[in-house]
Amino acid sequence: MQAATRQTYLFAMVVVTVVLAIAGTALAQPGSSNLGTWKLNLAKSTFAPGTAPKSSTFTNVVAGAGIKSTTDSVRADGTAVHSEYTVVYDGKENPIAGNSLNGDTAAGTRVDANTVTFVYKKNGKVTVTSTNVVSADRKTYTITSKGTNTLGQTVNTVAFYEKQ
Repeated sequence: MQAATRQTYLFAMVVVTVVLAIAGTALAQPGSSNLGTWKLNLAKSTFAPGTAPKSSTFTNVVAGAGIKSTTDSVRADGTAVHSEYTVVYDGKENPIAGNSLNGDTAAGTRVDANTVTFVYKKNGKVTVTSTNVVSADRKTYTITSKGTNTLGQTVNTVAFYEKQ
């Protein structure tokens, strides 16, 4: 193969690879407005008495056709809470790994480009439901949750997160 032809071929392969990567990423981001790392702003949040954590951060990343969410929190008593799950926003239950206070499964459903609802369950019973909304400027993420967590505590929360 001549040098000019080889350069043209390599350039074409690079272009095709980049286009496929971009297209694949776009297709795999059903909830792209909520991607990134989000840190709880306790001062702007409200919690039912006795349920406010010391801190909470979560990260959403593309995982195949869905979104993988990893959460790390510290409860008021100092106990670390870590959980992970992947959802496709199709309303189907997905297992939660770790010690989530919401339950052992999560089912997410996309409402619009910036809103997702979740139903969490423990042993098949609904524990917590939430509406998660990313602001239009994608700088804040508000999670409004209601129910009873796995510790038996009433959940009536408006958690305000900021993009990191």
